[in-house]
Formats: sequence, C-alpha cells, structure tokens
Amino acid sequence: MRYLSTRGGMAPATFSEILLGGLAPDGGLAVPEHYPTLAPGELAGWRGLSYPELAFAILSKFADDLPAADLRALIDRTYSADTFRTEAITPVTNLLDNVWLLRLSNGPTLAFKDIAMQLLGNLFEYALLKTGGHLNILGATSGDTGSSAEYAMRGKRGIQVFMLSPHQKMSRFQTAQMFSLQDPNIFNIAVHGVFDDCQDIVKAVSNDAEFKARHAIGTVNSINWARVAAQIVYYFKGWLAVTTHDDQEVSFAVPSGNFGNICAGYIAKRMGLPIRRLILATNENNVLDEFFRTGVYRVRQTAQVAHTSSPSMDISKASNFERFIFDAVGRDPAMVRELWRQVDTFGFFDLSGTDAFRAILPSGFVSGSSNHPDRMAVIRWVYQECGTVVDTHTADGIKVGLEYREQGVPLLCLETALPAKFEDSIVEALGHPPERPAGYENIEALPQRFEVMEADVAAVKAYIARHAS
Repeated sequence: MRYLSTRGGMAPATFSEILLGGLAPDGGLAVPEHYPTLAPGELAGWRGLSYPELAFAILSKFADDLPAADLRALIDRTYSADTFRTEAITPVTNLLDNVWLLRLSNGPTLAFKDIAMQLLGNLFEYALLKTGGHLNILGATSGDTGSSAEYAMRGKRGIQVFMLSPHQKMSRFQTAQMFSLQDPNIFNIAVHGVFDDCQDIVKAVSNDAEFKARHAIGTVNSINWARVAAQIVYYFKGWLAVTTHDDQEVSFAVPSGNFGNICAGYIAKRMGLPIRRLILATNENNVLDEFFRTGVYRVRQTAQVAHTSSPSMDISKASNFERFIFDAVGRDPAMVRELWRQVDTFGFFDLSGTDAFRAILPSGFVSGSSNHPDRMAVIRWVYQECGTVVDTHTADGIKVGLEYREQGVPLLCLETALPAKFEDSIVEALGHPPERPAGYENIEALPQRFEVMEADVAAVKAYIARHAS
C-alpha cells in the first residue's frame, strides 16, 4: 500500500514513511492510493474474531510494509482488557428496538480517542526504537485528543508531547486530566483562542519544513493517517455485533467535529462494509452540517465559534474533511489546492450544483445539528427510557441519528466519551452527577502544570525549541 498527498506534492510513500510525519510536505493529508476492498466471503470469515484479531485483519491491509508478526504484537499489546477494561474493547448496548450504542470510551481517558491513540503510541515507540530516533509531537485538542495522546505517550522513550488546547474552554474534568500529568515528557500549552487557533498553529509549524526537520516534529491529531486507520476497525466490530446476514445494511450516527471519526466510517464503507447511512451530527458549530445540506463549506472566525456544552465539537475547520473532498473531486489535487486557497482567501468554497457535490450523494452521508436544549432533553430521555447516562456529544449523535432512523435498519450511535467528563451538564440534565470510574474521583483537585500563551506561531516555536529533546 502506497500513500499520496491530497495536494499532489508528495512522492508515493509507505505506511512507515508517513507514520511519524503528520501533514504531507506540501501541506496536504496522506491518503491511500486506493482503498482496499473486501474479497468475497472475507467479511463473513471475520465473525467471531476478537478485537485484536479483527484489527490485524484490517490494519494489515493499510500497513503492509510492517512485518506481520510485529504488527500483530503491537495490536495485541494495545487492545487488552487491562487497558480497555473489557475483552470486547468496543461493546454494544441496546438502547431501543434496533438502536444501539457503540461503546468506545473504555480506555484510560474515557474517550473514543483512546482506541486509536493507544495504538499510535505503540507504533511511534516501535518506529523510533528501530531507528534510534526521537520525536517531538505537536498536537491540538478541543478536549479529548490531548489527554488520549498524553496518556498514550507518557513515558515513551524518545517521545515528547507538546499539546495545545483552548484556554478555559474544556470541561473541568478534561482540563484536569491533561494538566495534572507530571511526566517530564509532557508539555501542556493553554492558548488564548479556540481549537481552530490551536490547529492552525500545528499546521503552520508542520508546514515549516526546516523547523519540522530540525526538531523532529510529528503529530497525533487525526491529520495523522494511522489515527484514522485505527478507527476503521470499530465500524466493522459494531457492524458484526448487530447483524446476522453478511449483506445487512447498518447506519451509523457519529458526533462530528474534525471529521476524523466519520471519515473512518466512510473508508469502511468504501472497503465494502454494508453501511446504509453515515449520519453526521454537529452541535451549534454546524459547518459540516451546512456543507452536506448546501454544498457550501464556510469556516467561522474565532469570535464566531460557539463555546458549547459539547466542547470537543467546538470546531470550525475540520481537517479530515480534505480527505473526503479529495475523493469527491475525483482525486484531483489541483482542485483540492484551489478549494483550500478559496477557504484561506475568502473563508469558504461552494460546490453546490457541481458534479463533485452530486458525487457525494451515493456516499451515504446525511447530516443534522443539535443544540444545548436538544442534548439536555436527549440525556434525560435516554436515562428515563434506557437507564443509561450518555455524555453531551453522544447525545448530539443520538438526537440526529433518530431523525434519520429507518425501519428495519440497525442504527449504531457512536459513543464519544463517558459522561463523567462533562459532569456539570449531566447535573443540569438529570439533577445528579454521573458515576465516575475508580481512580478518577478527585482528579480536579490534583496539582496542574501548564503554560498559558497567545495564539502565536513564533511563540510556540520558541517554546518547543527551548524544551524539545
């Protein structure tokens, strides 16, 4: 399997060659030359596989330059009950008739990001041990990516993490989970601004080829292809859990901010997984919903990005969206470059009425949005009807998912995080706090270590240069 850049300026590369790099040298995102497709009967043969076995079957298609024994060992070490508190890794819970919750938050930071990030940490360490190299990871988070990355990379030999987050815009639990880490290879930077400002800094640093090479800069955001690849697995796992026939279609409802999670579902569908609908759910920051309804992709300025009760989706510039648009425009890198030039210049591009937008219709995407009263109502309703407490982002997904529910088609709603991470909202909705897993009872009281900085690329570069390994 070889990988290209969405902007056309990268020679074909292997999985190992793109693993540590993040953005392609031309500023684009790495994508496979082609999506591997399932052989006849292959999906049926995966019934009964454990999560590690299924992960190996899928990821070996994307990382075929890694020795099979090494990849299998990395996967087995990653997906264990010791790390994810269940052998199933991503179990399903029935909510209503033919409506299921795909549980993705059993990892160490109680969020779906752990499923990919734990593997990424092991892959990074494996690659660096083979070369004797080191890596300074620069990342941006709206809440969950940061803690997942830090817990996956803490103590890893040859790795330091510099994580940017919007100052005072995460939940108290999310903030404490990141800032309370005292590991010497973890550096937290709280940026005055919103997630998009943090993500812009990561991209600017990654686009400075000289600085990136001198300081061995890598990334763990879902601009990293390995993150997306690892997330493909649980779409197959969820489908296998709720179906009995090998051609049975299932719909997935996915809370969406940076488009990485649902991009993995899109790729699963391209591989041949029988997905009827990919139901994209946004919060008040409804840039992606607007696009799938109108064909107009219009980013928001910092002051226009709403601070909501589902803060991990308070995103206006969805990085992984470029991978999808690359396919929608016929894999034409010149068109991708032009569209993102329009975004940088005018703040939007418009595909309405074009062949590219018409090509999106068979992809299975539909969309909707949710707001604070919606998610409070869904949290109460799910608790009253099912006895299950869901977090605010998952509530957004359920709300939009039910709007597109079809008779006879199983609906899998993807869990974003455990409700303990958003306690204030759960208290508002239910009148009592959610249960916390053991070990997280007083996390907000732990000492915190972080730097507050302006949204300034030069200042972040200087900080990295002072502390980089």
